[in-house]
Amino acid sequence: MSEIELSLAEAAEKGNVKVLTSILELMAPHEIAEELNRLDSVESTLVWRLLPKDEALEVFEELDASNQQQILSGIRGQTFRDLLESMDPDDRARLLGEAPASFVKKVLEGLSPKERKMTAELLGYPEETVGRYMSPEVIAVAETSSVGEVLDIIRRKGESAETVSVLAVVDRQRKFIGSVDLTDVVMAETESRISEIADPDASTALVTDDAEAAARLLQDTNDLALMVLDTEQRVVGIFTVDDAIDIIEEANSEDFARQSAALPSSGHYLSGKVFNLARLRIVWLMFLIIAATLTVSVLQIFEGSLEKFTALALFMPMLIGAGGNVGSQAATSAVRAIALGEVRPKDVLRVAWRESRVGLLLGLGLGVVGLAAGWFAASWQVGVTVALAIVVVCMWAATVGSVLPLGAQALKIDPAVISAPMVTTLVDATGLVIYFLIAGAILGV
Repeated sequence: MSEIELSLAEAAEKGNVKVLTSILELMAPHEIAEELNRLDSVESTLVWRLLPKDEALEVFEELDASNQQQILSGIRGQTFRDLLESMDPDDRARLLGEAPASFVKKVLEGLSPKERKMTAELLGYPEETVGRYMSPEVIAVAETSSVGEVLDIIRRKGESAETVSVLAVVDRQRKFIGSVDLTDVVMAETESRISEIADPDASTALVTDDAEAAARLLQDTNDLALMVLDTEQRVVGIFTVDDAIDIIEEANSEDFARQSAALPSSGHYLSGKVFNLARLRIVWLMFLIIAATLTVSVLQIFEGSLEKFTALALFMPMLIGAGGNVGSQAATSAVRAIALGEVRPKDVLRVAWRESRVGLLLGLGLGVVGLAAGWFAASWQVGVTVALAIVVVCMWAATVGSVLPLGAQALKIDPAVISAPMVTTLVDATGLVIYFLIAGAILGV
């Protein structure tokens, strides 16, 4: 933590307004927002109240939804209404989508009729759809307009629009004809028709499309925005790159959480309560520890084999560790490939064949270590048993780790739910079965 950050935290804790004011003057809005996310609700509200009005709005827009709720809960009257009015409709809808019903009612009552209508319309779309994240404040120009007329429209409406970087070109029924970048408008002859420079093949999204899919599309096309259409191809909003970045970041955070056997959390890590963090993690850990009893059951079944050849027990941690690590790597690679759209459920056989060969190569490399260790610690027969078991287990683990996320996607389950810990637990139990079966064939136990 820098000296400024440390001083801000200390000054907020002590309520030293003079020191806080001098520190805030040296910080950019995004830096202030990051620090507010690290403070508790009382301290963050205190610091935010010290900011000038314009800067306070910039900082507010940079905050997490949970911290925005905290700020709004601590203010009243005209300040409350001004802050709500100044928010973009899509940002306001996102804030209210995570808030209690009483808070939503309070916010909507504090809005002007126009802003309340736009916000209510966005809240009417299902969660995780583009409709929840788009802005209805899009500049749409008639296809018959000249470039000069479009420039006049931008000057009149640009202040209240979500962006002027991309414009929608529509017909009389407001149906999508194409989109045009501001750069192309500025560079064109003022007498030209806007339809002549519009791109009719520009990527678009339906208002009911999945928001993450639309964000990935925007990422792939490198565009600044997508026009959002209804089922009749009418332009109803615009989905911008800043919203896409937020969605992708949120999706990645959820995937990371689930891959580490935890439920996803919202808000800044340091602002989260210890109890809530434990609550988010205990669910999957409880499931995994119950699933781990499979390993105990396997050991009970092969208890006689262990009594006859106790040296087998020495290499169980090596075998379990190798299989679990290989399975985790395969599962993580599969989830990433699914998220980027590189593989689909129909590719399951190709993925399985590919990963089984990867697992074979990994097993051959690791098996050399197992052969040497088993031969040195017990006998060459044990070494061969361990080596062969490692090869088979690595092939099995890589295949299972890559196939399970694809199976989850086919069943409409988040592939990240098939997390590395889950794959590891499954491979642990099945890997021991493979180990003892091979031992029985080679050692006769």
